[in-house]
Amino acid sequence: MKNFTSNSQKIGELGEDIACKHLEKNGYSLLGRNYTKKWGEIDIIAQKDNVLYFIEVKSKSVSSLDFVSQKFDQKDIEANRPEENMHPWKLKRLRKVVETYLISRRLGYTDWQFDLLIVYLDLEKRKARVRKIENIIL
Repeated sequence: MKNFTSNSQKIGELGEDIACKHLEKNGYSLLGRNYTKKWGEIDIIAQKDNVLYFIEVKSKSVSSLDFVSQKFDQKDIEANRPEENMHPWKLKRLRKVVETYLISRRLGYTDWQFDLLIVYLDLEKRKARVRKIENIIL
């Protein structure tokens, strides 16, 4: 496991821990974390219903989770969009990491998809909310 030192790295690690708990609670089996190659990293690899899930986690510290309702009000989502950090060059690199994983595990014809989990953290109240964007095209 990585050794996180900066505050943003610690928030990222906490977000990944929460994302893992969220996935397990929703029936996913965790297969790995931080699968790293020199061209990129997959935060979480999980499986559910014979589908492999490659998951990127974006964590955002917020002062209040009030805006992150269960229905995720569109106005508030637009003001707090960590997914905007998923640039085309990053998606291309992530695809290469996914392909490397599949080849190294000899999983050529396995059903898979790439998802993004956004973890909003209210550190003061020690609460979190998770929003999922499914099946991102790499």
